[in-house]
Amino acid sequence: MKTHCFEKSSYSEPKGECVEVARNIPRTVAVRDSKRSGGPYLTVAPAAWDAFTAGLRRQP
Repeated sequence: MKTHCFEKSSYSEPKGECVEVARNIPRTVAVRDSKRSGGPYLTVAPAAWDAFTAGLRRQP
């Protein structure tokens, strides 16, 4: 089984709530809660993730 390489969001605080993202899976982006590293994760298409993060960057 291939290990996903999750990285913590650059906007996260060291002890705060945050998400981790893995982009090393072909045609998939995986997202999980950093407090549940062994728990479930959500997978989305890279285009959907890019649209989601672009929308966040447009927020005031």
